Amino acid sequence: MYQANSDRYQGAVYNRCGRSGLKLPAVSLGLWHSFGNIGQFEQMKALVFTAFDHGITHFDLANNYGPPEGAAEMNFGRILREEMLSYRDEMIISTKSGYYMWPGPYGEWGSRKQLLASLDQSLKRMGLDYVDIFYHHRPDPDTPLEETMGALASAVTSGKALYVGLSNYSGEQLERAEAVLRELRVPFVINQNRYNILDRRIEENGLKETSYRLGKGLITFSPLAQGLLSDRYLGGIPADSRVAVDNRFLKESALTGERLTQIRRLNEVALRRGQTLAQMALAWNLRDGKVTSVLIGASKPAQILDNLGAVNNTAFTEEELKLIDEIVR
Repeated sequence: MYQANSDRYQGAVYNRCGRSGLKLPAVSLGLWHSFGNIGQFEQMKALVFTAFDHGITHFDLANNYGPPEGAAEMNFGRILREEMLSYRDEMIISTKSGYYMWPGPYGEWGSRKQLLASLDQSLKRMGLDYVDIFYHHRPDPDTPLEETMGALASAVTSGKALYVGLSNYSGEQLERAEAVLRELRVPFVINQNRYNILDRRIEENGLKETSYRLGKGLITFSPLAQGLLSDRYLGGIPADSRVAVDNRFLKESALTGERLTQIRRLNEVALRRGQTLAQMALAWNLRDGKVTSVLIGASKPAQILDNLGAVNNTAFTEEELKLIDEIVR
């Protein structure tokens, strides 16, 4: 049976989620890539144990994480059941619904039927009575916003979620959804969106500034651009890399000559800061206090430990920020 490190909170950094009472670790563990059935269960345990032993209390999932869909929740639930249930109250566990999960008209998007059925399925797979955060995973262009937000409200009033969040919404969509949730008195505390040095979309569509203005937390996924913003590909494509082993989301075609030149130049900036490229990329997300937490994925415990070093230096000079912008634009 797992025994947690007694010093797990020493040196860990936690940020308040907007104006709510909830705090999240500056670095959270996402279970998107490494917890499907193509992985090794003992390695999954090592990742979760390493994260928790170093103050990472937030574990982020979705109904469709795998492969196959649902596998990540089942594998994480098994780890909880067999090893970590006594630590449940020290954890923030989040899941989502909205992308394709099962056949037919109710297996995706944002109807009340879809969201509440999916939440029940997620709880069953993980063996939990509730999740800490339940997200709508993507905006639904066809379902009335009031219906989708009402389903999130029902998740809270039923005791199956403590807080709710929105994922992949733009600033304008967030503003409209927040007004409905505020009227329903729902504890909406966080937005989750893709953000990294190479992808500034949430700056362009207003999500980042709107979230901050409304007092909501912001957690960012793909802060390393699927591993591009690390030293993994500086010398080519390693045999055990994501591109070589599981190229569903990062393909060899992304490693153009221009992109590799950018990555090498960014790596030089990181080295001058005394950081790895991955650490600098995570620190860049956290640089201005508007991002509550960065979601990392990992296939090895050593990657988690390296990523955690990002919190030791999240300050950038104006010259560094200008140079980073010049490199990638």
